[in-house]
Order: sequence, then C-alpha cells, then structure tokens
Amino acid sequence: MRTDPRGSARTPGTATGGETVPTVPPASKAADAVDVTALLERGRTLATPVLRAAVDRLAPPMDTVAAYHFGWIDAQGNPADGDGGKAVRPALAVLSAEVTGAAPEVGVPGAVAVELVHNFSLLHDDLMDGDEQRRHRDTVWKVHGPAQAILVGDALFALANEVLLELGTVEAGRATRRLTAATRALIDGQAQDISYEHRDRVSVAECLEMEGNKTGALIASASSIGAVLGGADERTADTLETYGHHLGLAFQAVDDLLGIWGDPESTGKQTWSDLRQRKKSLPVVAALAAGGPASERLGEILAADAKSSDFENFSEEEFAARAALIEEAGGREWTAEEARRQHTIAIEALDTVDMPDRVRDRFAALADFVVVRKR
Repeated sequence: MRTDPRGSARTPGTATGGETVPTVPPASKAADAVDVTALLERGRTLATPVLRAAVDRLAPPMDTVAAYHFGWIDAQGNPADGDGGKAVRPALAVLSAEVTGAAPEVGVPGAVAVELVHNFSLLHDDLMDGDEQRRHRDTVWKVHGPAQAILVGDALFALANEVLLELGTVEAGRATRRLTAATRALIDGQAQDISYEHRDRVSVAECLEMEGNKTGALIASASSIGAVLGGADERTADTLETYGHHLGLAFQAVDDLLGIWGDPESTGKQTWSDLRQRKKSLPVVAALAAGGPASERLGEILAADAKSSDFENFSEEEFAARAALIEEAGGREWTAEEARRQHTIAIEALDTVDMPDRVRDRFAALADFVVVRKR
C-alpha cells in the first residue's frame, strides 16, 4: 500500500493508460446520454460572432494578431479554420444562464468575457513559458514577437470588462466583479507556477492551491457567470462556482497527465512538454511526496537538472526516463485518482442547486467530458 501524498493511506487503483485519461463512470445515465459535442458547439456558435466583433474593435495590428491567435487567419493573414480549443468555458457560461430559466443567449456576454480573459492568459503564459506551439501552430510571440503577445493579451483583458459593463445592468456589474476576482486569482496562480519551477520541492497542497487559482478560478467563473447575468442569487452563483472550481482542478489534473504522457498529435505540444519546462505539476509533486526508491531517485535527478546548464539538450530518452520514474513512484496513478475525486466533488455540488434536470444533466456531462479526453 502506497502513502497518499496528502498524508493518508490508500489502496492502489488502475494506472492510466493510452491517450485518453482518466476514465470515470458517467455522472448519471441521463448525463451519459447528453450530446456533449453539440453542447460545446452550441457555446462556440453563440459566442464566436460576439467574440469576433469584440476583437474587431482592437487597433491594427492587434486585431490581426488576435485573429491569428484565435485561429481565424494564418500567419500570412489568409482566412483559416484553426483549432479554437475545446470551448468548455463558453459551453458552461451559456448553460449556466439556463439555471435561472433564462435563454442560453443571456449567458453569451459572459461566455465571451471569460474567453477573452482565458486567451489573455494564454498569450502571456506562452511567452513566459517559452512555448512555441499551441493548437498545432506557432504561438503569437513566435510569429509576431513578444511585444505583440503582451499588448494583445492586455487588450483582450480590457475587452472582457467592456463586453460585460456595456450591458449596463446590475447583473452585469455583479458578473464583472466576479470575473475580475477570478482573473486576479488566475494571475496569482501563474505567479505561483513560475516560482515553483525554481524550487526543488513543492508540496501537494501548494500545487493544488496553484492549480485552483490558475485553472479552477476561471472555470468557476464560467460556470456561474451566465446565471449571474440571468439574475441568480449569490448562494446559487457561489455553489455553481464551487462546481466549477472542482471541475477546474479535475481539468488541470488531466492536463498535467497530458503534459507528460499526452500524444503530441492530440495535444499540439512537444513530447514530455511539462518536463521540458521543469514544471512542478501534480504527477511530479505527488511522485516526490510518495517516498520509496523511485521517488528518491527522481528527487536526486530533478535536483541535478535544476543545476544543469545542458538541460535544453537532453535527449528524448532522458525525459522518458524521468517520466518512467514519476509513474513508478505513483505520480501518474495518484493524479488520475485526484481527477476522479475532484470530478465527484463537482458533481455533488450540483445537487444543492435548484435547476431543471436537463440542465443538471448537461453540467454533469460536461464534467465527464473534462476528465475523459485526449487534449
């Protein structure tokens, strides 16, 4: 029996395997019957025209740079049908409006605002992390330079507030306050993430706090913002945020698995992406906290890596060896189980909110989708 990095004993589960991680039972039979692809497409279809109109307000060349980032044009400015991401956040935002009995369209300004903040963070994160690829194409800073990546990111954040506040309603003011608080938490999380890269050890609790800020806060906002725009009371909004926060932690746990073991053709990133960046992601932190020979050997290697001047030239085999030690120490299995645990907490939160059954089933189906994916 291994020791859970949080401190309690646990029995081993099934380690994740293949490209899709991790497997969870459907939240309910009704949720299993929901067409998640259609749900995601609905959010994308409703939000994209308003999102494009917002981006068109930007002064040149920021409008073009943003259009490239969103996949609407290629590096030469020609129209493109790029990969716009999973669109989970817009789907959640328009769905949350239906909690109040409002039409999904009521949540569209919230969906657009959340997408603008999310993409502001991606533009800056790619630059800070030195990522050259996102969604199977060169990142903005690689194509248009670091200055444009910073400026366009800042502009998208400003647009997010404009899109909400120009509604001119009390509900829009409430939504803006919540989104601004989520954005501050997101930035806190990114600062924590960067600082952890320079530390030999990070606790599991610290890692979960960082990921709750960096990923959980914005998904929490997406899960409630449509409801707020639809007039939901504070308790309902808070509970939907609880669902979204834990869903965000499950989402990030899966991202952490994919960041080490994901197929580059599916993720659009390099092999062993997070290991190349020395990220203290959940599998790494859990492996280091687990104890045992593999954990100790991993700690020695990572400590030596931090002092290495030749890290950028490591071979595929060297990164594969580190990934193997993480798995042997239990980091991969523990992270998959943590994704399932956070998924369960998210689903349980839904039971305390009064909403139509079909809306609850859709929230549950989106949660299932988040923790069973390839990218």
